[in-house]
Amino acid sequence: MQHADGAATSFNVEAPSPARVSWLAFALIVGLFFLWGIANNLNDILIKQFQNAFQLDNFQAGLVQSAFYLGYFLLALPAGIWMRRFGFKSAILIGLGLYAAGALIFYPAAATHTYAIFLCGLFVIASGLSFLETSANPLVTVLGPPEGGARRLNFAQSFNPLGSIAGVVIGREFIFNGVEHTPQQLAAMTPAARHAYFVSQSLTVQTPYLVIAGVVIVFALLIAAVRFPARGEHVHQPVEHHAGGTGHVGRLLRNRHFLSAVAAQFFYVGAQVGVWSYLIRYCQGTIPGTPERRAADYLTASLVLFTLGRFAGTALMRFIAPRKLLALFAAINVVLCAIGVTLPGMAGLVAMVIVSFFMSVMYPTIFALGVDGFSDSERKLGASFLVMAIIGGAVLTALMGAVSDAAGIARAELVPLGCFVAVLLFALQRVQSQRA
Repeated sequence: MQHADGAATSFNVEAPSPARVSWLAFALIVGLFFLWGIANNLNDILIKQFQNAFQLDNFQAGLVQSAFYLGYFLLALPAGIWMRRFGFKSAILIGLGLYAAGALIFYPAAATHTYAIFLCGLFVIASGLSFLETSANPLVTVLGPPEGGARRLNFAQSFNPLGSIAGVVIGREFIFNGVEHTPQQLAAMTPAARHAYFVSQSLTVQTPYLVIAGVVIVFALLIAAVRFPARGEHVHQPVEHHAGGTGHVGRLLRNRHFLSAVAAQFFYVGAQVGVWSYLIRYCQGTIPGTPERRAADYLTASLVLFTLGRFAGTALMRFIAPRKLLALFAAINVVLCAIGVTLPGMAGLVAMVIVSFFMSVMYPTIFALGVDGFSDSERKLGASFLVMAIIGGAVLTALMGAVSDAAGIARAELVPLGCFVAVLLFALQRVQSQRA
């Protein structure tokens, strides 16, 4: 043990071995995947809750995801630039700070019953998650042999849906209060009673988000205290000062395989966010009379299947090439979404729940294939663009809301169906290029 000035104490205690420090750092990185899973899937609860609190249509409620994923889009490239200049650990700490700040914004938003402030808080949370994802995803892919990058990332990402499940459970138990009123019941209330009901619905989010902010702050303190491996603390790139990052950006933008990965990620995230955001609405819309807490159980079931799919997919990649498994899973989801469109009701609902199992490997596999073969500098910039592609969650979820308002929630599932077709085409392209 040493004092701050570096002098040894009288106690002869050995410093932690590099391997031990590395494993502790890796465990904390995996914890990040859990943390942002909570935030991502609490949004699915918030959409329904804000419809209760602010009387929003599907398109207006979809702005929850639009504000959230806009933060990802706008901050991903700055996050990548920061990470390349100051290192993974610095970027992670900034991300956790923004995450906590955004969660704290929910307190005044609920106190003032202001939808715009909620959207602001979601934007700040997503800005923090942009730093976390831009840092954690590429870090995992380089912690080991290159050929195992996709499998390692799928393993780390397997803890993300556990956070997603936790988010839905938190929302179901602590945000949904079981008080639902039909439009007819609301119309029969006095203006004062109706306003009190709306305010009570928004206040339910205060305590959960205060607790989340506290957990994130504690996690940031742990990250700050733990010594990361040299590669995670700092990024030394002597050549970078001479060449600058412009050359790397140009090479990325001229690489059609990389651009196709960015496009595939855009459509995949749009599909994932859309399916989960409107699953409660699909359940209640196609099976009238279903209570929101019961509908939330189907969302939980989706996330359980998603988690199982992550672990199953990681195991299958020992025997099946990631790009082939991606193609197979995308094709299956095209069929399942078609069932959701053509057979609304229990059959369609079950199909849309099962979709989550086959979505499981898509994000990390597209990500790993997208940065495969790049140098460290190109990998970090590529990670930024792939995280920016998460804007698909904002654009396509809003599109689903508009289609739902115009043609019904079942036909809105045509949007994720088209997205999975795009992912299938990307996977087939990668399979073909491997053979060439």
